[in-house]
Amino acid sequence: MLNINRDELVQISVSGDVAHPAYGRSPYRVSTDGEPRVLSSASGITYNIRVGDSATKWAADHVEPAVSIKNPKGDGHTGENAGLNVLACVGNEAKVVSGNAEGEKGVVTGKHGGAERVMVDFPREIMEKMLIGDTILIRAEGVGMQLLDHPAVKLFNLSPQLLSAWNIEEEGSTLRVPVTHRVPAAAMGSGLGQDNAHRGDYDITLFDDEVVKEYGLDSLRLGDLVAIVDADHSYGRIYRRGAVSIGIVIHGDSVVAGHGPGVTSLLAARNGEIEPVIDDSANIAQLMNLRDDL
Repeated sequence: MLNINRDELVQISVSGDVAHPAYGRSPYRVSTDGEPRVLSSASGITYNIRVGDSATKWAADHVEPAVSIKNPKGDGHTGENAGLNVLACVGNEAKVVSGNAEGEKGVVTGKHGGAERVMVDFPREIMEKMLIGDTILIRAEGVGMQLLDHPAVKLFNLSPQLLSAWNIEEEGSTLRVPVTHRVPAAAMGSGLGQDNAHRGDYDITLFDDEVVKEYGLDSLRLGDLVAIVDADHSYGRIYRRGAVSIGIVIHGDSVVAGHGPGVTSLLAARNGEIEPVIDDSANIAQLMNLRDDL
């Protein structure tokens, strides 16, 4: 385990209800080829998609794995739902506290910006017992976490539980961080320019076939830990040569310009303090033993 300020971290309860999928007046999304598409979208209970599954193969747009929750209070971006989205961290324990699945446990796997939802992974047999509106309680821990021996590396949305399972290695002042893919900052779209990285996500656009082939981005999986190179999330999401930011893939691909598989930020360093190391097993489903079929 890396040396962190564990004794200073607050464990606090936040909660959200299983959210219903929603559409506007028109169900169409216009693709980058000008084609109107009607596709399955985000939110709800997604019975057949979990972390560890493909982020690119589905007949869907922004599909979220497993269970998506939102606190019904506040306006989505402020109030109680903002509290859920800021304080919940990837890897936190989540527990169903109402409905037929009451008492069952899952794990937080991401945060979706704009929609301001939190994704929680559960085994399929538990999801089969759940209903829209069931309440999920999260033991939130991770906000304020620091790497005491690597102060130049900033942390966001990251729980001590995931950090301890990640197999990050120290090499002097550098952290060697396992990731499944390197992603060029030039491919990043929606979410770029936010003034902080403590909630939400930003999207890997997959519309350039040569970039997709060069970086193997068609093999992205939900839950993959990926390195965005020449991207700095230290105080927002910006382009900066030499910087590296690490995140987790939290929703699926999109046909809409500027969108694609979403990434929630976890680590960032401006001046080479992070060295990404390709490791095909760097997926939260495998690191935290969420599935036995991978």
